[in-house]
Amino acid sequence: MEVLFWWTIFPYICGTILIIVAFYRFVFRGKSWTAPSTEIFEKRWLRVASVVFHYGIIFAFIGHIMGVLIPLEVYNALGVGDDLYHFFAIVGGGAAGLMVVLGLVLMLIRKFLYPRVRAHTTFESYFTIIWLILVAGLGTYMTIIYNTTVGEYEYRLTIGPWFRSLFTFQPKSELMLGVPTVWKVHIICSFILFAAIPFTKLVHMFSFPLRYPARAPQQYRSRDGYNKNSR
Repeated sequence: MEVLFWWTIFPYICGTILIIVAFYRFVFRGKSWTAPSTEIFEKRWLRVASVVFHYGIIFAFIGHIMGVLIPLEVYNALGVGDDLYHFFAIVGGGAAGLMVVLGLVLMLIRKFLYPRVRAHTTFESYFTIIWLILVAGLGTYMTIIYNTTVGEYEYRLTIGPWFRSLFTFQPKSELMLGVPTVWKVHIICSFILFAAIPFTKLVHMFSFPLRYPARAPQQYRSRDGYNKNSR
């Protein structure tokens, strides 16, 4: 029953929440579909933290596609051996994970260092950052430490096929029986994060800014009509 719940029922519950709540928010609460910036209160820390985090999350996303969505047979057909794959997975995935964690930690420190930033930080913002640190931290630990000390776990034979089977609605939950505990915890935490996305500002990840390069620049003017050039 435990296997059935965590690796068959639970993923679909999280996916359903993600889709339904995101749809509701987009249709009925469209103005909340945004990620308000606190750059006006502090810029130096944000510029570093945001850039490091976003580049790291992009690389991590690509790495997950390569490791989970692409079958092992594809790599075999391309002549990419297990040793070569895991070497680049550890180096590339480890670097991406460290970037994500570093960016998130800097964001969290920034919120505590600057009172104005802290005053505009909500509970969901703290939850988002802390939960992302948990998920990314576990992933980085598995990539760098677990794979180099305990052994290179071949998730392409278990987690990959199981995850892909969810999309065909024929989940192979039995494949998750022998998966190491730390990997299971990472996956469960990731699904909880997916379910939480539509309740947080992470929902903006589904909005691709096609019109951003051509949009008119925002202009700020003083209310009292002050013009420094007139002095």
